[in-house]
Amino acid sequence: MAHSRPFRFGVQLHRADSAEDWRAQARTAEDLGFSTVFMPDHFGDQLAPVPALVAVADATTELRVGTLVLDNDYKHPVVLAKELATIDLLSEGRLEVGLGAGWMLSDYEQAGLAYDEPRVRVDRMEEGLRVLKGAFAEGPFDFAGEHYTVTGYDGQPKPVQRPHPPILIGGGRRRLLSIAAREADIVGINPSIPNGQVDAASVQTGTRARTDEKVAWVREAAGARFDDLELNMLVFFAAITDDRAGLVEKLAPGFGLPPAEVDGYPHAWVGSVGEITDELEAHRERWGVSYWVVQEGAMHDVAPVVAALRGR
Repeated sequence: MAHSRPFRFGVQLHRADSAEDWRAQARTAEDLGFSTVFMPDHFGDQLAPVPALVAVADATTELRVGTLVLDNDYKHPVVLAKELATIDLLSEGRLEVGLGAGWMLSDYEQAGLAYDEPRVRVDRMEEGLRVLKGAFAEGPFDFAGEHYTVTGYDGQPKPVQRPHPPILIGGGRRRLLSIAAREADIVGINPSIPNGQVDAASVQTGTRARTDEKVAWVREAAGARFDDLELNMLVFFAAITDDRAGLVEKLAPGFGLPPAEVDGYPHAWVGSVGEITDELEAHRERWGVSYWVVQEGAMHDVAPVVAALRGR
């Protein structure tokens, strides 16, 4: 068994029709037992994550707030460090920092940003992470890289959580998962997105066999710190049903996978509450994944799963 951490659950929220609607969504997530509200970072129909997460924290008492994930290319890491430390301060230490190299091609095209090859984007993210950690640390620091140069900078304010808020890095390719294994506190084991959009090719990188491979990469790169990592997965589809086999059969063509691969697919929850809870316990036994994040449309439906497993 990889890990035996207790289960916790997050939900990814995107948008609201009003301030009160947004506060209500946050309170509902807390009331249903979710650990964390996450927000993505895209230019489409969603709220801006930094101010929206401050509002979530202000509307709740214990709910953690996080980014899943911030695109390193959209903000200079010195600017981002100040914003994140401010969230952590104003939330009294409830922030989780999800950082990524950027993947959604349409964001880059619409904003006129250069969509560099993956190697360059990951290089830049790795440097950006070093700048974030430097800004969160005590005292001034210098950094000189290929993409960023920082001189004598003492980031203010400092985050409440020391040495920094938990850092989450996820992905589906070896290099990014290896960086996560060495540098992050939470590692997201997810499909890769080779074409800049979620499509059949990305779905097919999330099978059980591919997940075995990804966890092995993380274990190898993490070395002695592997047992200190919290492993995380995104759930892209969730349906509570008493006809698991029938729904799996219907879903298989859309997944581009045979029904046997969809049945037990790590990033989809399909079945009764009991079937799903049993499956999550089996996934934790196999991979050590204990931190699951569902989409906002599934928040109410999967609440019985959350109630059955959180903290266990």
